[in-house]
Amino acid sequence: MAETLPIKKTQSISHETEALQNRITRRAYDIFTSNGCVFGTDIDNWLQAEREFVWKPAIELHQENGEFQLKVAVPGVDAKDIDVEVTAEDILIKADVKHEHQETKGEVYICEFASGNLFRSVHLSKPIDVDKVKAQFKNGMPTLNAPVAVEAGVKKPR
Repeated sequence: MAETLPIKKTQSISHETEALQNRITRRAYDIFTSNGCVFGTDIDNWLQAEREFVWKPAIELHQENGEFQLKVAVPGVDAKDIDVEVTAEDILIKADVKHEHQETKGEVYICEFASGNLFRSVHLSKPIDVDKVKAQFKNGMPTLNAPVAVEAGVKKPR
């Protein structure tokens, strides 16, 4: 059964993305200095810092019949932990993801489950009607339906 996700309407998601980029930049610099200030490794340092802070889940975005549909693969994340923010041109999906090992008698040799901040922003090619955006969550996948704003639709000749 699908759960409805609440949608938060906001004017801009730039404050969210800037704050995250600042955290990544500071961490990339820390990595740079801890590795002996070796020049030419800035991209590797940035990517390592980004992996430490952000989980960017896989998405699928398509448009059909005047509506965008966005699917986000977030297995293991509860619907109650997902925040959805929309502007007229952007969709932001975020959550704090925590993976902890259960008390067991054996040893964990490999664990690729993500922990940290799930953060995925999508910039849309056309403005959407933020008052009509709907989001459902089923089987570890939020699905957002966002109608294209009327003024952005194709105008019929008179």
